[in-house]
Amino acid sequence: MTKAADKGTEKSTWVVKIGSAMITNDGQGVDEARVYHWCEQISALQKLDIDVVVVSSGAVAEGMKLLKWNERPQFLNELQAAASVGQTALVNAWTKGFAPFNVNVGQILLTHEDASDRQRYLNIKNTINTLLTYNAVPVINENDTISFSEIKFGDNDTLGALVASLIEADVYVILTDQEGVYEADPRKNPDAKMIHEADAHDERLLGMVTSEGGRFGTGGMYTKIMASHIAATSGTTTYIVKGDRENALLDIAKGTQVGTKLNADGSKITAKKRWILGQKQIKGKITVDDGAVKALLKDGKSLLPIGVIAVEGAFDRGDIIVCLDQSGREIGRGLTNYHALEVESILRTPSQQIADKLGYIIADELIHRNNWVETQ
Repeated sequence: MTKAADKGTEKSTWVVKIGSAMITNDGQGVDEARVYHWCEQISALQKLDIDVVVVSSGAVAEGMKLLKWNERPQFLNELQAAASVGQTALVNAWTKGFAPFNVNVGQILLTHEDASDRQRYLNIKNTINTLLTYNAVPVINENDTISFSEIKFGDNDTLGALVASLIEADVYVILTDQEGVYEADPRKNPDAKMIHEADAHDERLLGMVTSEGGRFGTGGMYTKIMASHIAATSGTTTYIVKGDRENALLDIAKGTQVGTKLNADGSKITAKKRWILGQKQIKGKITVDDGAVKALLKDGKSLLPIGVIAVEGAFDRGDIIVCLDQSGREIGRGLTNYHALEVESILRTPSQQIADKLGYIIADELIHRNNWVETQ
């Protein structure tokens, strides 16, 4: 049972992500009967004091259908055109689906740049929370009409997880065309067993799943597992469930065993660090020595320039950079106090000598502990 269902007073928040194949019935067009059924369930969840945010795929697939294209285009301008045509039909379908239940819809279209800018990130959070305050359902999608390939979220599984982390959702539900996570691909091995419950960070899961997406999607079960990692940083439990299962959302609320449940491990990080962890647009990398690795991972200290042995990329102060150990393994990431050229000048430099090298000092640390997230 959810917190709201248990207590009857404390509201719970869910994010429900619906894949393109589900919402368009594998490309045949927006399936209004399915949309109505999801809207009916979400309306019922609201009555249980559960706020719901919908992350809806399907704009490109619906646009392809309306434009009479049989195959997903490869060129970015054609994908953007399909999204432009399909997005209007998609949000109209959600508006129509919720109308019988007197529930309003608020459309939010996002790009990676929106999430990478801290102020816009907080504005998104405030908009979502305001819509929920007025019992409206935010319907979120990536803004494929203007997104460029290098700044795309890449898939709506990740987008949904970022939204779940942003609003610290209790539950993240991924409605897909599979019953759940299997020990092997059930399309190739019909005897594969389904995993009913596991820890979201169980490393064995990634070895069991495929990264292959469907004809209309951009990611397979692998992206869903990785999305559950992001959601878990805010203590969010992820469910991966077959989208056309009758009353799947209500069954989850009742505590019925549905699909695959991936539990957060109970550790939560601060909102700022979740924002850092959720960014895909990384401007640069630095390599640190073994002493710096120990200071960061074991001693809980900040990263000083003396521990940095190499720098890569063109980043500015305040950008997120990745930290690698000497074997090339990522150990974490954080906000840099110096830009790339400055870092080049102060490699292996004790903090008290930074001013001698640069003629000024911004901070003793290259990355302060408060702006650092371990990723290994």
